[in-house]
Amino acid sequence: MGEYSILIGGKAGEGINTAGLSIAGLFSRLGYRTYMYFDYPSLIRGGHNFAIIRASERTIGAHRTPVDVLLAFDQNSIDNHRERVHDGTTVIYDASQVVRAEGYGLPLDQIIEEEKAPPITGNSAMLGALARVAGIGREVLEDVLRATVPAKHLEANLRVAGRGYDAAGDVFTVEPLGVPALPVLTGNEVTGLGLVHGGLDSYVAYPMTPTSNLLHFLAAHAQDLAIKVLHPENEIGVILMALGLAYAGEKAAVGTAGGGFCLMTEGLSLAGMSEIPVTIVVGQRPGPSTGMPTYTTQGDLHFVLNAGQGEFPRFVVAPGDLEEAYAWSATALMLSWKYQVPSIILTDKTLAEGAYSFDIGAVRAPPDREPALWDGTGEYRRYARTEDGVSPLAFPGRKGAVVKVNSYAHDEAGITTEEAEDVTALQEKMLRKGESLKAELATYPVVKVYGPRNTAKTIVCWGSEKSACIEAAEKFGARVVQPLVLAPFPVRAWKEAMIGAGRVACIENNVTGQLARLLRQQGFDPGRPVLKYDGRPFAVDELEARLEEVFA
Repeated sequence: MGEYSILIGGKAGEGINTAGLSIAGLFSRLGYRTYMYFDYPSLIRGGHNFAIIRASERTIGAHRTPVDVLLAFDQNSIDNHRERVHDGTTVIYDASQVVRAEGYGLPLDQIIEEEKAPPITGNSAMLGALARVAGIGREVLEDVLRATVPAKHLEANLRVAGRGYDAAGDVFTVEPLGVPALPVLTGNEVTGLGLVHGGLDSYVAYPMTPTSNLLHFLAAHAQDLAIKVLHPENEIGVILMALGLAYAGEKAAVGTAGGGFCLMTEGLSLAGMSEIPVTIVVGQRPGPSTGMPTYTTQGDLHFVLNAGQGEFPRFVVAPGDLEEAYAWSATALMLSWKYQVPSIILTDKTLAEGAYSFDIGAVRAPPDREPALWDGTGEYRRYARTEDGVSPLAFPGRKGAVVKVNSYAHDEAGITTEEAEDVTALQEKMLRKGESLKAELATYPVVKVYGPRNTAKTIVCWGSEKSACIEAAEKFGARVVQPLVLAPFPVRAWKEAMIGAGRVACIENNVTGQLARLLRQQGFDPGRPVLKYDGRPFAVDELEARLEEVFA
């Protein structure tokens, strides 16, 4: 068997996410490519948390419904996932909490008491039992624990893991693949690294799921990455602080979710009029309002495309996996500075908090792009009218330059004006800048195509649904077409990718078909919608069943 799925479930506060990452690390150590989906309610304690870890010989980025091993810390983890259990599923459970189950029962309370270990070490007992069931040697188990557990807790975790290992039995054997192990990272972590690659100086954010961990990751590694990380009092403070930093010459990015982006929209308009570059990471979660803050959606596409009053160019990109998140986060920051426009990196909870094997070798490195700087000759005009619409930058303190930015309509020097000729020239200048950005993007891989070209079945998708679509397409011999850049929309590249598309299914995680709406606005037929809007991403087998309705 070249593929395995593991589910681990329990209450919030029991370390399910951390345990899931350790399981991913266990398989990664043997050369498998892994993906982890983490499902949890908006509770600090209690509720039902679970993670599905899928390991495969091939690159993956989506989960399937059936699981091979179920690790249950409580009865809910048994009862809530009966549809995932099949004849070949092995159940490992905490016999201290679960009263109705068949499989390997671990007396976790007893083990922890006898080993004089902290309660959280119960995760290591489960990991040990999983290793035994999967035929993974103790040495691999101990290596993973040494790599993930703090030194002061290591010995207790090793003892408890050994007890779990001894309490289970041999069921199957996960054979090492003999290929290099890849690190397992989240979308948030890789997005942060991509921003740093693009030249990030300062990251500014107020915590908001699902991008909170991007803030935490960059803050924890700020010294190593040579960046500043700032946490203002709210999202209005975030966007204004970032604009102030950019005015002073620092490349700044911010992170938020839909609710926080609502508060940033006036600052977004300020960035548009003042032509101050800023990069915004928006992690989508279900709304309206607070909605379901710990679940996923693709419901903010038209919000970010149209946010802010007035008309100004913007760059919007929606990466679908870690390699794209890295490359396009760097690109978004660089293009924001080159063209002095706001850039928006549109992710969602699935990508942001999901954990994947990351192959930096598979990243197509973005070309370096630097902003046009004032050469120091003549009188400095912050909004000088140029052929490409981009005015050379100078920053406060530069000798000979008065750097005046303005949220009002303004002339070339930045002085407020309401003269018809000046206002017309200002609008046309911003339009030229947007056209220059669009022309450069024609040289980037803004639309991707997977699978056979000579097929009359096409799956259209965007963002994190990409991986499930690529796998599901194989069953039908279909191609997958994925737009990465959503503004300015790549009309020519899309038209070429859709030649001979035949029957088309448009896969989205929202209720109204937002990509389909955008395609219709651009003059394209989006095909038949296949929508899911319960806050969860498509499982591969679930999507295959839905696609039968389109392609059968």
